[in-house]
Amino acid sequence: MTSVLDSIEKGTTYLESKGIDDARRNMQLLVTHQLNCSKVELYMQFDRPMTEDELTPLREKLKRRANGEPLQHILGSVEFYRREFKTDSRALIPRPETEELASIILDQDLPPSLTILDVGTGSGVLGLSLAAELGGRCHSLTLSDISHDALSLAEENTTLLGLGRVELLWSDLFSKLEDRKFNLITANLPYIADSEESSLSSEVQKDPALALYGGKDGLDILRDFIKQAPLYLHPGGIVALEIGYDQASAVEAMLGDNQFIEIKTHNDLSGVARFPIAKIPGSPPPINPPITPPAETAETHSEDPDNQSLSTDYS
Repeated sequence: MTSVLDSIEKGTTYLESKGIDDARRNMQLLVTHQLNCSKVELYMQFDRPMTEDELTPLREKLKRRANGEPLQHILGSVEFYRREFKTDSRALIPRPETEELASIILDQDLPPSLTILDVGTGSGVLGLSLAAELGGRCHSLTLSDISHDALSLAEENTTLLGLGRVELLWSDLFSKLEDRKFNLITANLPYIADSEESSLSSEVQKDPALALYGGKDGLDILRDFIKQAPLYLHPGGIVALEIGYDQASAVEAMLGDNQFIEIKTHNDLSGVARFPIAKIPGSPPPINPPITPPAETAETHSEDPDNQSLSTDYS
């Protein structure tokens, strides 16, 4: 009879033989997922025999991981800023660096009530985490992406968190925003140079290509974004970005050439200049009045004729 600990030990050895980094942690997470238990609960049942009904699906998950499928796709979820989000092949897997960006944004001198736009939202984790942390200070949140698949995942995460005042919008950067303006625009856009594709790990290459590659030098999409962003910011509005490890100087120059001031690129925990923050000159507009959700319904969807926008209120 195979015990829980036996499964972890054998699975760890197998994953190590396949070149999987942090093999033991991966195996422990696969087992906790299969047994639907916490890490502490897992330790308390190391000696318990596992049934064949538990082992069969665990073996299948183990094979998928050994073949290079990302752990987050197998588990179907990822923890981001102390919350659990759905994740799968529809969008980029959220990285720990983006959690750092969320912390940096929340440390900024933000207005007491603000409208937020998250461009290239992917699974929605950055924008949704900011809205959840800000609570009533977040007057509204718009999550936009060029990928319908990513937006469908972001919608599921919006439902999962139960957040109101969230709009999901199909848009190529700002193409569907018309004359709207925001206090804060965030973006983790594709910034990998096309030539670097072959050097990426097999797991990263399983993310959607649309979410990874930014042209010859990785900056094509960021250039367009930075040129257009001032038109969609209120006076005093803030833009917050995540960029590649060697792009800080180029991005700071682009920001400076496009009306932005108080430009500062913050380091990630590895000391890499990763997160440019900048402002548009001026003072923020008056505080927005709070939105009162419809009293008769707990969920409201409105979709435009071109299937471009989906507004959701889960208040």
